Amino acid sequence: MTHKIIIAGAGGQGIMILGKILAEAAMRESRHTTWLPSYGAEVRGGAAYCMVTISDEEIGTPFINKADTLIVMNNPSLERFKRRITDRGLIIANSSLTKKDSFCPENKKEDSRNPVFLSYPFTDIALGLGNIKTANIVALGYFIAKKKIIRKNTVLGIIRDFAAQSRKELAAINKKALVTGLRLVEERKEYGAR
Repeated sequence: MTHKIIIAGAGGQGIMILGKILAEAAMRESRHTTWLPSYGAEVRGGAAYCMVTISDEEIGTPFINKADTLIVMNNPSLERFKRRITDRGLIIANSSLTKKDSFCPENKKEDSRNPVFLSYPFTDIALGLGNIKTANIVALGYFIAKKKIIRKNTVLGIIRDFAAQSRKELAAINKKALVTGLRLVEERKEYGAR
C-alpha cells in the first residue's frame, strides 16, 4: 500500500510540521516514507506545501504528481492543488479559510471517480481550543482518523517528543488538538462536508 499526500497552506500555518509528523510516524511504524518541502519566497504568509509518501514498499521519488489525499489550509492552496488529486481521492479543506465554490470537479455531474471533498473549520476549532496555531494538528487528527494509515499513539508520542521539557504546555494543547480532530470523524461531524 502506498499513500501520497500533499499538504498546502500559507507559511506560518504549520504545514511543514504536519508533514514532518506524518513522515516521522511512518518511520516509527517501520514504513518507507519521503517528505519533500517547498517554501514560498516570503516564508511567513507566502505559499508553503509539502509532499509526503507513505508506503510498504520502496519509494522511487518524493515528488507527487497526483495525490491520494490533499490537505489544504487556505483558499490559494485549494485553487493551486485541486487538480492534483487522483480519481476517488480525498480533499480535506480548512473551511475557515477556503471557499466551497473553489472546488469544482472537472466533470460537473455526479461521478464516483470524482474526489471526495470534506471541509472543516480547523482554524475556528483551534481558536476554540485556545491556540490558533493548532489548526494543523486538528487537521492531522482528522486525517489519521479518516485514513487509518498511521496510528494515533505513534503521533501522540511524536508530539510529546517534539515539545521540549520546558514547553510541556505546547505538548498538552497539541494533544488536545489532535484528539479534537480525531473526534470529528468519530462523532461524524460533517461541518459543511460535501
